[in-house]
Amino acid sequence: MTRERRPTRVPRLSRDHFIDLRPFRVSPPFARLWIGSTLSGLGGQLTLVAIMLHMYELTGSTLAVSMIAVAGLVPMVLAGLYGGMLADAFDRRLVALIAATVTFASTGLLAALAWSHLETVWWLYVLSVVNSAANSIVMATKSAITPRLLPRELLPAAAALQGITVGIMVMAGPALAGVLVALVGYAWTYTVDVVLMLSLFLGLWALPSVRPEGELARPGLESLRDGIAFLKRAPNIRLQYVLDIVAMTFGQPMALFPAIGAVLLGGGPITTGALTAAYAFGAFVSSLFSGPIGRYRWHGLGIERAILVYGASVVAFGAVMLAAALGWFAPASLDESHANLVLIGVAFACLAVAGGSDNVSAIYRSTMMQTAVPDAMRGRLQGIFIVVVAGGPRLGALYAGTLATLGALWFPPLLGGLLIMGLVALLVRLTPRFRAYDALAPVP
Repeated sequence: MTRERRPTRVPRLSRDHFIDLRPFRVSPPFARLWIGSTLSGLGGQLTLVAIMLHMYELTGSTLAVSMIAVAGLVPMVLAGLYGGMLADAFDRRLVALIAATVTFASTGLLAALAWSHLETVWWLYVLSVVNSAANSIVMATKSAITPRLLPRELLPAAAALQGITVGIMVMAGPALAGVLVALVGYAWTYTVDVVLMLSLFLGLWALPSVRPEGELARPGLESLRDGIAFLKRAPNIRLQYVLDIVAMTFGQPMALFPAIGAVLLGGGPITTGALTAAYAFGAFVSSLFSGPIGRYRWHGLGIERAILVYGASVVAFGAVMLAAALGWFAPASLDESHANLVLIGVAFACLAVAGGSDNVSAIYRSTMMQTAVPDAMRGRLQGIFIVVVAGGPRLGALYAGTLATLGALWFPPLLGGLLIMGLVALLVRLTPRFRAYDALAPVP
C-alpha cells in the first residue's frame, strides 16, 4: 500500500527544487530546536575563534593556538561516546539540557574572566576542553532526538536543514568573531555567545520527554560493546563510516591553505579565509537546492556518487594548485597585496563543489543512520560517529602536511582525490548491498 500512495505526492514535490521546509510546519518542536541549534552554533563559532585569537594574544605562539584543538580531541571523543550511551539510557531531552548547561556555564565563566581581566592560558585551555566535551554530548543526543520529532520521509529534509545551519555557522561565525574582537573585545564576544546559547535552552526545554524505545542499556563498557557489536552486524552503516574516513583523510587540504595563500596564490590570510569559507558556501547552496536530493530513495548509491564528485573536485583543486606552481595567470609579483585572482576563483569553485557534494553525502548518511538504526542504538551509533567525524579531518591534516613537506603543495590534493575515487569505487563494488540500499526499506 505504501508504494501505491507515494506517487500521488511525488508530482507536486518534483517541481520544487528548493529546500523542503515541511519539517518546520509538521513539527514545531523540531523548528524550535533547529533555530536554537543554529543560533547557539553561531555563538559557539564566535567563542572558538575568539579563544584562538585570545590565546595568540596571550602567548604569541601558533603552537599554543593549535594545541587548543589537540587538547580537546580526546575529551571530545570520550564525551561523544559516553554521551551516546547516556542518550540510550535516559531521557534524551534531559541529557541534552544538562550537557548544554555545562557549556553555558563554562562560556559564562570565560566571559566573567575576560571582564575581570583574570583570564590565563590555562583557563583558556581548560574551558575550551570543557566546551568541546559538553558539545559532543549535545550533538550525539540531538541527532538521536530528531527521528522522534519527524516522520521518516522528512528526515532527509531535516538533514538538509542541518547543512544550512553548518553553512551559516562556518561562513558567518569566524568573520563575525573577528569583527567583534576587533571592535568590542573578547569579553563582549564571549558574552554574545552566552546570550545566543539561551536559544538552545528554549528549543530543548520545549521538547517533550524523549526516552529511548526498546531495551535500555546501562552506560558503561558493556553498553559500548553492544554498540560496536551492532555496527559489526550493520554493513551499510559500517561502510558509510569507512567511506567518510577515506574522504576526510585524503580530501582535506585545509592544513595547506595558509601556505597556499602565502606561496602559490598570494593574498595571504584573505585567500586562506576565502578557501576555508568555500566548503561552507558549497554546503549552504547544496542545502538550499536540496529538494530533489530528499526525494531520491537510493541512499547508498547517492553517497557513492556524492563522494566520487568530492574526490573529483579535490583532484581539480590539486590541478589548480599545479597550474599556480607553474605560474599560470600569476601577477608580476605575488604577495599579500598581489594575488592570482583567476586561480583563486577557480580554486574557490572547486572547493565549493567539494563542500556541496560532502553535504549531499552527509544528508544521505544522516538519514540512513536515523532510519536504519533502531532507536535504542541511535545514541551509541551517533557517539561512535563522532569519533569518525573528529578523527578523519585530523588524519587529513597529517596526510596533507606530511606529503606537502616531502613534495609540493599541489601533490596531496591531486593524489588524495584520485585515492578517494579509486577506494570508494572499490569498497562499494565489494559491498553490493550498499549500492542497493533503499530508503523505503532501510536495512542497517
